[in-house]
Amino acid sequence: MVKKLLAAALGAAVVLALSPGLAADAAPAPRPFPVVLTTPIGKLTIRKQPKRIVSLSPTATESLFAIGAGRQVIAVDDQSNYPQRAPRTKLSGYTPNAEAIAGYRPDLVVVQGDVGLTEALGKAGIPVLVQPAPATFAHAYAQVTQLGRATGHRKGAAATVRSMRTRIANALKSVPRGRALSVYHELTPDYYSATSRTFIGQVYKLFGLRNIADSAPGATAYPQLSGEYIVASSPDLIFLADTKCCGQSAATVSARAGWSTIRAVRGRNVVRLDDDVASRWGPRITALVRTVATYVKRARST
Repeated sequence: MVKKLLAAALGAAVVLALSPGLAADAAPAPRPFPVVLTTPIGKLTIRKQPKRIVSLSPTATESLFAIGAGRQVIAVDDQSNYPQRAPRTKLSGYTPNAEAIAGYRPDLVVVQGDVGLTEALGKAGIPVLVQPAPATFAHAYAQVTQLGRATGHRKGAAATVRSMRTRIANALKSVPRGRALSVYHELTPDYYSATSRTFIGQVYKLFGLRNIADSAPGATAYPQLSGEYIVASSPDLIFLADTKCCGQSAATVSARAGWSTIRAVRGRNVVRLDDDVASRWGPRITALVRTVATYVKRARST
C-alpha cells in the first residue's frame, strides 16, 4: 500500500512538471503588498493595503472611485466635487495643513504637488503619493494604473484604463478627415490659455487641431494672450473652460470688442465646457474628448 501511494505521488509530480499550465495554476498568486512605486520625488513603499485614504487631488479622487477604491477614501479636499458621494472636507490641496491631514489618521495620502507634505507626514509614518498633472495621455493612464497598485485594485484600474482608451479611440474614429482647423482654449476671461505642451492641449492635438496659443510670442505652457491676437488668429473653434467660475458663454464672447468677426463666433462654434472636467485628467476626460469630436465634425461640415 505504501509503495502504491508513493508511486501515485511521484506520478502526480511528473504530470505537474510536464504541464507548465498546471504548475502555474498550482503556484500561489503574487502578493500585492508591499508595493514599491516610482514617484516624481523618488521611490514610495506601501507596506499593506491602505484602508484610510485621504485624497487632496480632484483627479485622483475621481480615479480612486472609478477603480473601486472609493470605500477606502475617508476624506477628500475642498475641490473634489465628483463623485457626489466623495467625503468632501475643508482640507486644501493647494495649501495643505499636515496636522489637519494627520488628524484623519490616514494610511495613504494622494496629492498633486508635494509642497512639503512628504517630509511632514513621513515623520508620522504616513506615505504620500505625488501625482502631478501629466503631459500626455500615456502619463494619465499610468497614474490610474499606479493608483490601482497603491490601493490593491489593479484589476479595477486596468478596466478603467481600457475603458478610457476605447472611448477615446471611438471618438477619434467618429471624426472624418477634413480641412485643417484652429482652436483657442480659454481658461479665464482675461485670455489665459493652454498650449499643446499641456495635457488639455494634447486633447486638441488628438484631432490635429492647430492651437493658436502655440504661436503666441514668448508663449509659456499657460500663456496670457491678448484679445487682439485672438481676433487676428480667428480660430475655427473656441472652447470655454471658464463657464462655472466666470459665467462665460457664446453670448459673452460674441459681445467682446471685435470678436464677432472670429470664425468660431460666426460659425457658432463657441463651446461651453464643464470647468472641472476640462481641468482634470481622470476617467471623465473621455467626455471632454467626445465633446471636442462633436464640434470638430460640426466645424468641418460647415
